[in-house]
Amino acid sequence: MRILLCLCLLFLAALPATAQTADKARIERQFQAWLASTVREDAAKRGISRQTLDTALSGLTLDWSLPDLAPPGVPRKKEEPQRQAEFSGPARYFSEAKVAGLANGGRTLMAKWSKTLAKIEKTYGVPAPIVVAIWGRESGYGAAKMPYSAVRALATEAFMGARKKSFYPEFLAALQIVDGDHIGLNEMRSSWAGALGQPQFLPSKYLTLAVDFDGDGKRDIWNSVPDSLASIANYLRQSGWQPGVGWGVEVEVPENVSCSLEGPEQGKPLAAWQAMGVRPVGGGKLAGRTPDRIGHLLMPAGRHGPAFIVSGNFYVLKSYNESDLYALFIGHLGDRLRGAGAIANPWGDVGGFTRSDVRAMQERLEKRGVDVGTADGLVGFKTRIAIGAWEEANGRRATCFPDAGMLRSIR
Repeated sequence: MRILLCLCLLFLAALPATAQTADKARIERQFQAWLASTVREDAAKRGISRQTLDTALSGLTLDWSLPDLAPPGVPRKKEEPQRQAEFSGPARYFSEAKVAGLANGGRTLMAKWSKTLAKIEKTYGVPAPIVVAIWGRESGYGAAKMPYSAVRALATEAFMGARKKSFYPEFLAALQIVDGDHIGLNEMRSSWAGALGQPQFLPSKYLTLAVDFDGDGKRDIWNSVPDSLASIANYLRQSGWQPGVGWGVEVEVPENVSCSLEGPEQGKPLAAWQAMGVRPVGGGKLAGRTPDRIGHLLMPAGRHGPAFIVSGNFYVLKSYNESDLYALFIGHLGDRLRGAGAIANPWGDVGGFTRSDVRAMQERLEKRGVDVGTADGLVGFKTRIAIGAWEEANGRRATCFPDAGMLRSIR
Protein backbone atom coordinates (compact mmCIF):
# COMPACT_ATOMS: atom_id res chain seq x y z
CA MET A 1 0.00 0.00 0.00
CA ARG A 2 2.83 2.36 0.93
CA ILE A 3 4.60 1.58 -2.36
CA LEU A 4 1.43 2.30 -4.31
CA LEU A 5 0.99 5.59 -2.45
CA CYS A 6 4.58 6.60 -3.23
CA LEU A 7 4.09 5.79 -6.91
CA CYS A 8 0.94 7.91 -6.99
CA LEU A 9 2.75 10.80 -5.37
CA LEU A 10 5.60 10.53 -7.85
CA PHE A 11 3.12 10.54 -10.72
CA LEU A 12 1.37 13.62 -9.41
CA ALA A 13 4.69 15.42 -8.86
CA ALA A 14 5.65 14.73 -12.46
CA LEU A 15 2.51 16.27 -13.90
CA PRO A 16 3.48 19.94 -13.59
CA ALA A 17 6.83 19.34 -15.33
CA THR A 18 5.11 17.49 -18.16
CA ALA A 19 2.54 20.22 -18.47
CA GLN A 20 5.28 22.84 -18.40
CA THR A 21 7.15 21.08 -21.23
CA ALA A 22 3.96 20.95 -23.28
CA ASP A 23 3.33 24.65 -22.60
CA LYS A 24 6.85 25.55 -23.72
CA ALA A 25 6.50 23.56 -26.92
CA ARG A 26 3.17 25.24 -27.66
CA ILE A 27 4.60 28.71 -26.95
CA GLU A 28 7.68 28.03 -29.09
CA ARG A 29 5.36 27.16 -32.00
CA GLN A 30 3.45 30.40 -31.46
CA PHE A 31 6.77 32.25 -31.40
CA GLN A 32 7.83 30.78 -34.73
CA ALA A 33 4.48 31.72 -36.29
CA TRP A 34 4.89 35.28 -34.94
CA LEU A 35 8.38 35.56 -36.42
CA ALA A 36 7.18 34.27 -39.78
CA SER A 37 4.24 36.64 -40.04
CA THR A 38 4.22 39.74 -37.82
CA VAL A 39 7.97 40.24 -37.51
CA ARG A 40 8.84 39.61 -41.14
CA GLU A 41 6.06 41.91 -42.31
CA ASP A 42 6.99 44.77 -39.96
CA ALA A 43 10.71 44.34 -40.64
CA ALA A 44 10.14 44.52 -44.38
CA LYS A 45 8.33 47.83 -43.88
CA ARG A 46 11.53 49.14 -42.28
CA GLY A 47 13.52 48.08 -45.31
CA ILE A 48 15.28 45.16 -43.62
CA SER A 49 16.40 42.70 -46.27
CA ARG A 50 15.09 39.17 -46.59
CA GLN A 51 18.67 37.88 -46.37
CA THR A 52 19.16 39.55 -42.98
CA LEU A 53 15.85 38.17 -41.71
CA ASP A 54 16.68 34.68 -42.92
CA THR A 55 20.03 34.82 -41.13
CA ALA A 56 18.78 36.43 -37.91
CA LEU A 57 15.57 34.45 -37.49
CA SER A 58 16.70 31.02 -38.66
CA GLY A 59 16.88 28.71 -35.66
CA LEU A 60 15.94 31.51 -33.26
CA THR A 61 14.32 30.21 -30.07
CA LEU A 62 12.99 31.82 -26.92
CA ASP A 63 15.35 32.41 -24.01
CA TRP A 64 13.44 31.07 -21.01
CA SER A 65 16.14 32.20 -18.57
CA LEU A 66 15.21 35.89 -18.86
CA PRO A 67 13.40 37.66 -16.00
CA ASP A 68 9.94 39.24 -16.08
CA LEU A 69 8.48 36.89 -18.67
CA ALA A 70 4.74 36.61 -19.20
CA PRO A 71 4.26 33.66 -21.57
CA PRO A 72 0.86 33.56 -23.29
CA GLY A 73 -1.61 31.41 -21.41
CA VAL A 74 0.59 31.09 -18.30
CA PRO A 75 -0.61 32.85 -15.11
CA ARG A 76 1.79 35.45 -13.68
CA LYS A 77 2.90 35.60 -10.07
CA LYS A 78 1.15 38.43 -8.26
CA GLU A 79 4.08 39.76 -6.26
CA GLU A 80 6.79 41.60 -8.12
CA PRO A 81 10.36 41.59 -6.80
CA GLN A 82 11.95 44.84 -5.72
CA ARG A 83 14.95 45.14 -8.01
CA GLN A 84 15.45 48.88 -7.70
CA ALA A 85 17.27 50.31 -4.68
CA GLU A 86 15.10 53.44 -4.83
CA PHE A 87 12.24 51.54 -3.32
CA SER A 88 13.87 49.62 -0.51
CA GLY A 89 16.37 52.12 0.84
CA PRO A 90 18.84 54.22 -1.19
CA ALA A 91 21.85 53.67 1.10
CA ARG A 92 23.05 50.50 -0.62
CA TYR A 93 22.95 52.23 -4.00
CA PHE A 94 25.70 54.55 -2.74
CA SER A 95 27.90 51.95 -1.11
CA GLU A 96 31.19 53.75 -0.47
CA ALA A 97 33.18 50.70 -1.51
CA LYS A 98 31.42 50.66 -4.87
CA VAL A 99 31.70 54.41 -5.46
CA ALA A 100 35.34 54.59 -4.37
CA GLY A 101 36.26 51.59 -6.52
CA LEU A 102 34.69 53.13 -9.61
CA ALA A 103 36.30 56.49 -8.86
CA ASN A 104 39.78 55.02 -8.48
CA GLY A 105 39.52 53.01 -11.69
CA GLY A 106 37.94 55.90 -13.53
CA ARG A 107 40.69 58.36 -12.67
CA THR A 108 43.26 55.98 -14.16
CA LEU A 109 41.26 55.64 -17.36
CA MET A 110 40.63 59.38 -17.58
CA ALA A 111 44.39 59.86 -17.64
CA LYS A 112 44.83 57.12 -20.25
CA TRP A 113 42.17 58.55 -22.56
CA SER A 114 42.74 62.22 -21.74
CA LYS A 115 43.36 63.36 -25.33
CA THR A 116 40.28 61.56 -26.63
CA LEU A 117 38.14 62.89 -23.77
CA ALA A 118 39.38 66.44 -24.34
CA LYS A 119 38.37 66.18 -27.99
CA ILE A 120 34.98 64.73 -27.03
CA GLU A 121 34.36 67.51 -24.50
CA LYS A 122 35.25 70.14 -27.11
CA THR A 123 32.92 68.50 -29.66
CA TYR A 124 29.88 67.88 -27.47
CA GLY A 125 30.30 70.17 -24.46
CA VAL A 126 29.87 67.36 -21.93
CA PRO A 127 32.54 67.19 -19.19
CA ALA A 128 34.86 64.19 -19.31
CA PRO A 129 34.08 63.11 -15.70
CA ILE A 130 30.36 62.82 -16.50
CA VAL A 131 31.03 60.77 -19.64
CA VAL A 132 33.43 58.48 -17.78
CA ALA A 133 31.01 58.13 -14.86
CA ILE A 134 28.32 56.76 -17.17
CA TRP A 135 30.86 54.47 -18.81
CA GLY A 136 31.82 53.14 -15.39
CA ARG A 137 28.28 52.74 -14.10
CA GLU A 138 26.93 51.07 -17.22
CA SER A 139 29.66 48.55 -18.00
CA GLY A 140 32.49 48.85 -15.47
CA TYR A 141 34.50 50.82 -18.04
CA GLY A 142 33.86 48.19 -20.68
CA ALA A 143 34.84 45.24 -18.47
CA ALA A 144 31.32 43.90 -17.88
CA LYS A 145 30.42 40.83 -19.87
CA MET A 146 27.51 41.00 -22.25
CA PRO A 147 26.17 37.46 -21.79
CA TYR A 148 23.16 37.56 -24.09
CA SER A 149 22.53 37.52 -27.80
CA ALA A 150 20.82 40.88 -28.30
CA VAL A 151 18.51 39.58 -31.02
CA ARG A 152 17.42 36.55 -29.01
CA ALA A 153 16.91 38.51 -25.79
CA LEU A 154 14.90 41.23 -27.51
CA ALA A 155 12.87 38.73 -29.52
CA THR A 156 11.97 36.90 -26.30
CA GLU A 157 11.00 40.08 -24.46
CA ALA A 158 9.09 41.40 -27.47
CA PHE A 159 7.08 38.19 -27.73
CA MET A 160 6.41 37.31 -24.10
CA GLY A 161 8.00 39.90 -21.84
CA ALA A 162 5.97 41.73 -19.22
CA ARG A 163 6.64 44.93 -21.23
CA LYS A 164 6.55 43.48 -24.71
CA LYS A 165 5.06 46.59 -26.32
CA SER A 166 8.14 48.60 -25.41
CA PHE A 167 10.53 45.81 -26.45
CA TYR A 168 9.05 45.13 -29.89
CA PRO A 169 10.35 48.34 -31.55
CA GLU A 170 13.75 47.64 -30.02
CA PHE A 171 13.75 44.13 -31.49
CA LEU A 172 13.07 45.58 -34.94
CA ALA A 173 15.78 48.20 -34.38
CA ALA A 174 18.24 45.41 -33.51
CA LEU A 175 17.43 43.76 -36.84
CA GLN A 176 18.13 47.10 -38.53
CA ILE A 177 21.55 47.18 -36.90
CA VAL A 178 22.32 43.72 -38.25
CA ASP A 179 21.00 44.74 -41.66
CA GLY A 180 23.23 47.82 -41.70
CA ASP A 181 26.28 45.63 -41.14
CA HIS A 182 27.30 47.67 -38.11
CA ILE A 183 28.30 44.53 -36.24
CA GLY A 184 27.97 40.80 -36.84
CA LEU A 185 24.96 38.96 -35.52
CA ASN A 186 27.03 36.79 -33.19
CA GLU A 187 29.03 39.77 -31.92
CA MET A 188 25.97 41.85 -31.02
CA ARG A 189 25.90 41.04 -27.32
CA SER A 190 23.74 42.71 -24.74
CA SER A 191 22.27 42.69 -21.27
CA TRP A 192 19.14 40.60 -20.66
CA ALA A 193 17.09 43.66 -21.63
CA GLY A 194 18.88 44.15 -24.95
CA ALA A 195 21.09 47.08 -23.88
CA LEU A 196 24.10 47.14 -26.17
CA GLY A 197 27.81 47.47 -25.64
CA GLN A 198 29.83 49.62 -23.28
CA PRO A 199 27.33 52.52 -23.09
CA GLN A 200 24.38 50.10 -22.79
CA PHE A 201 22.33 51.76 -25.54
CA LEU A 202 19.01 50.33 -26.56
CA PRO A 203 19.04 49.54 -30.29
CA SER A 204 16.87 52.55 -31.17
CA LYS A 205 19.34 54.84 -29.38
CA TYR A 206 22.24 53.19 -31.16
CA LEU A 207 20.67 53.92 -34.55
CA THR A 208 20.14 57.61 -33.77
CA LEU A 209 22.93 58.54 -31.33
CA ALA A 210 25.94 56.23 -31.66
CA VAL A 211 28.91 57.85 -33.42
CA ASP A 212 32.10 56.75 -35.14
CA PHE A 213 34.73 58.77 -33.26
CA ASP A 214 37.83 56.73 -34.09
CA GLY A 215 37.25 57.17 -37.83
CA ASP A 216 37.25 53.51 -38.83
CA GLY A 217 33.88 53.74 -40.57
CA LYS A 218 31.91 51.82 -37.94
CA ARG A 219 30.00 52.86 -34.82
CA ASP A 220 31.47 50.17 -32.61
CA ILE A 221 30.23 50.64 -29.04
CA TRP A 222 31.27 47.09 -28.18
CA ASN A 223 35.00 47.28 -28.81
CA SER A 224 35.98 50.92 -29.44
CA VAL A 225 36.50 53.13 -26.38
CA PRO A 226 36.47 56.38 -28.43
CA ASP A 227 33.19 55.39 -30.11
CA SER A 228 31.67 54.41 -26.76
CA LEU A 229 32.68 57.61 -24.96
CA ALA A 230 31.68 59.91 -27.80
CA SER A 231 28.35 58.13 -28.17
CA ILE A 232 27.61 58.75 -24.48
CA ALA A 233 28.48 62.43 -24.87
CA ASN A 234 26.35 62.72 -28.02
CA TYR A 235 23.44 61.08 -26.20
CA LEU A 236 23.60 63.67 -23.42
CA ARG A 237 24.08 66.64 -25.75
CA GLN A 238 21.18 65.58 -27.96
CA SER A 239 19.08 65.14 -24.80
CA GLY A 240 19.64 68.79 -23.86
CA TRP A 241 22.89 68.96 -21.89
CA GLN A 242 23.88 72.60 -21.27
CA PRO A 243 27.66 73.08 -21.52
CA GLY A 244 29.24 74.91 -18.63
CA VAL A 245 26.47 74.06 -16.14
CA GLY A 246 27.08 71.64 -13.27
CA TRP A 247 24.61 68.89 -12.45
CA GLY A 248 23.97 69.98 -8.85
CA VAL A 249 25.28 70.39 -5.32
CA GLU A 250 24.53 68.83 -1.92
CA VAL A 251 22.71 71.25 0.39
CA GLU A 252 21.35 71.69 3.88
CA VAL A 253 17.58 72.26 3.89
CA PRO A 254 16.07 73.96 6.96
CA GLU A 255 13.10 72.30 8.64
CA ASN A 256 10.83 75.17 7.59
CA VAL A 257 11.45 74.36 3.91
CA SER A 258 9.06 71.57 2.99
CA CYS A 259 10.43 68.45 1.33
CA SER A 260 7.26 68.51 -0.79
CA LEU A 261 8.86 71.34 -2.82
CA GLU A 262 10.94 68.70 -4.59
CA GLY A 263 10.93 67.92 -8.30
CA PRO A 264 11.45 69.25 -11.81
CA GLU A 265 8.11 71.07 -11.82
CA GLN A 266 8.87 73.25 -8.78
CA GLY A 267 12.14 74.89 -9.74
CA LYS A 268 13.13 78.28 -8.29
CA PRO A 269 15.96 80.73 -8.94
CA LEU A 270 19.02 79.88 -6.89
CA ALA A 271 18.66 83.22 -5.16
CA ALA A 272 15.17 82.21 -3.99
CA TRP A 273 16.40 78.92 -2.51
CA GLN A 274 19.19 80.84 -0.82
CA ALA A 275 16.73 83.33 0.64
CA MET A 276 14.79 80.37 2.11
CA GLY A 277 17.90 79.31 4.00
CA VAL A 278 19.09 76.53 1.70
CA ARG A 279 22.89 76.37 1.84
CA PRO A 280 25.58 74.23 0.23
CA VAL A 281 27.02 71.60 2.55
CA GLY A 282 30.28 72.95 3.88
CA GLY A 283 29.24 76.57 3.62
CA GLY A 284 29.28 79.20 0.91
CA LYS A 285 26.54 80.74 -1.17
CA LEU A 286 24.19 78.76 -3.36
CA ALA A 287 23.48 81.51 -5.88
CA GLY A 288 27.01 82.76 -6.50
CA ARG A 289 27.36 84.45 -9.88
CA THR A 290 24.19 82.87 -11.30
CA PRO A 291 21.37 83.95 -8.94
CA ASP A 292 18.71 83.70 -11.66
CA ARG A 293 19.58 80.16 -12.74
CA ILE A 294 16.78 77.71 -11.93
CA GLY A 295 17.50 75.01 -9.39
CA HIS A 296 15.35 72.08 -8.31
CA LEU A 297 15.17 70.43 -4.91
CA LEU A 298 16.07 66.73 -4.91
CA MET A 299 15.50 64.58 -1.83
CA PRO A 300 15.57 60.93 -2.99
CA ALA A 301 14.95 59.61 0.54
CA GLY A 302 12.92 62.58 1.72
CA ARG A 303 14.04 63.81 5.15
CA HIS A 304 15.73 60.43 5.68
CA GLY A 305 18.73 61.28 3.54
CA PRO A 306 20.83 63.98 1.88
CA ALA A 307 19.33 66.82 -0.15
CA PHE A 308 20.52 68.50 -3.33
CA ILE A 309 19.79 71.47 -5.54
CA VAL A 310 20.11 70.27 -9.12
CA SER A 311 20.14 71.91 -12.54
CA GLY A 312 18.41 70.91 -15.74
CA ASN A 313 21.49 68.82 -16.54
CA PHE A 314 20.50 66.47 -13.72
CA TYR A 315 17.33 65.64 -15.63
CA VAL A 316 19.39 65.10 -18.78
CA LEU A 317 21.33 62.47 -16.82
CA LYS A 318 18.00 61.02 -15.75
CA SER A 319 17.02 60.64 -19.42
CA TYR A 320 19.80 58.04 -19.68
CA ASN A 321 18.08 55.97 -16.98
CA GLU A 322 14.74 57.08 -15.53
CA SER A 323 15.85 57.03 -11.91
CA ASP A 324 16.67 59.83 -9.50
CA LEU A 325 19.26 57.66 -7.80
CA TYR A 326 20.91 56.73 -11.09
CA ALA A 327 21.29 60.37 -12.14
CA LEU A 328 22.53 61.30 -8.67
CA PHE A 329 25.04 58.44 -8.74
CA ILE A 330 26.41 59.66 -12.08
CA GLY A 331 26.67 63.25 -10.90
CA HIS A 332 28.34 62.22 -7.65
CA LEU A 333 30.74 59.80 -9.34
CA GLY A 334 31.66 62.56 -11.79
CA ASP A 335 32.50 64.78 -8.81
CA ARG A 336 34.58 62.00 -7.27
CA LEU A 337 36.51 61.60 -10.51
CA ARG A 338 37.45 65.28 -10.13
CA GLY A 339 38.66 64.66 -6.59
CA ALA A 340 35.58 65.56 -4.50
CA GLY A 341 34.69 63.72 -1.32
CA ALA A 342 31.78 61.47 -0.40
CA ILE A 343 28.21 62.67 0.08
CA ALA A 344 28.27 64.42 3.45
CA ASN A 345 24.89 63.58 4.99
CA PRO A 346 23.98 59.95 5.71
CA TRP A 347 21.23 57.89 4.15
CA GLY A 348 18.66 56.74 6.67
CA ASP A 349 17.64 53.14 7.15
CA VAL A 350 14.36 53.28 5.24
CA GLY A 351 12.43 50.58 3.45
CA GLY A 352 10.77 47.50 4.84
CA PHE A 353 7.90 47.58 2.36
CA THR A 354 7.07 45.87 -0.89
CA ARG A 355 6.28 47.29 -4.28
CA SER A 356 2.72 46.04 -3.98
CA ASP A 357 2.35 47.97 -0.69
CA VAL A 358 3.40 51.18 -2.42
CA ARG A 359 1.13 50.52 -5.39
CA ALA A 360 -1.87 50.00 -3.15
CA MET A 361 -1.17 53.30 -1.41
CA GLN A 362 -0.76 55.08 -4.75
CA GLU A 363 -4.05 53.71 -5.99
CA ARG A 364 -5.82 54.96 -2.86
CA LEU A 365 -4.31 58.42 -3.35
CA GLU A 366 -5.28 58.45 -7.03
CA LYS A 367 -8.89 57.77 -6.10
CA ARG A 368 -8.72 60.98 -4.08
CA GLY A 369 -7.44 62.89 -7.10
CA VAL A 370 -3.79 63.01 -5.98
CA ASP A 371 -1.09 62.93 -8.68
CA VAL A 372 1.41 60.19 -7.78
CA GLY A 373 2.89 59.98 -11.27
CA THR A 374 2.00 56.38 -12.05
CA ALA A 375 0.61 53.78 -9.66
CA ASP A 376 3.50 51.42 -10.36
CA GLY A 377 4.77 50.70 -6.86
CA LEU A 378 7.83 52.90 -7.34
CA VAL A 379 8.65 55.81 -5.03
CA GLY A 380 9.28 58.53 -7.59
CA PHE A 381 9.35 62.24 -6.88
CA LYS A 382 5.59 62.70 -7.40
CA THR A 383 4.86 59.97 -4.89
CA ARG A 384 7.32 61.54 -2.45
CA ILE A 385 5.59 64.91 -2.89
CA ALA A 386 2.16 63.30 -2.36
CA ILE A 387 3.38 61.62 0.84
CA GLY A 388 4.76 64.90 2.14
CA ALA A 389 1.49 66.72 1.42
CA TRP A 390 -0.48 63.96 3.19
CA GLU A 391 1.80 64.15 6.22
CA GLU A 392 1.42 67.93 6.46
CA ALA A 393 -2.36 67.74 6.03
CA ASN A 394 -2.52 65.23 8.88
CA GLY A 395 -0.41 67.24 11.29
CA ARG A 396 2.71 65.12 10.92
CA ARG A 397 6.29 66.17 10.30
CA ALA A 398 6.76 65.87 6.57
CA THR A 399 9.34 63.23 5.65
CA CYS A 400 8.26 62.66 2.02
CA PHE A 401 9.22 58.98 2.10
CA PRO A 402 7.08 56.00 3.10
CA ASP A 403 7.48 53.47 5.84
CA ALA A 404 5.42 50.32 6.37
CA GLY A 405 3.11 51.95 8.93
CA MET A 406 2.47 55.03 6.81
CA LEU A 407 1.59 52.92 3.78
CA ARG A 408 -1.23 51.34 5.79
CA SER A 409 -2.37 54.67 7.24
CA ILE A 410 -2.76 56.60 3.99
CA ARG A 411 -6.34 56.12 2.88
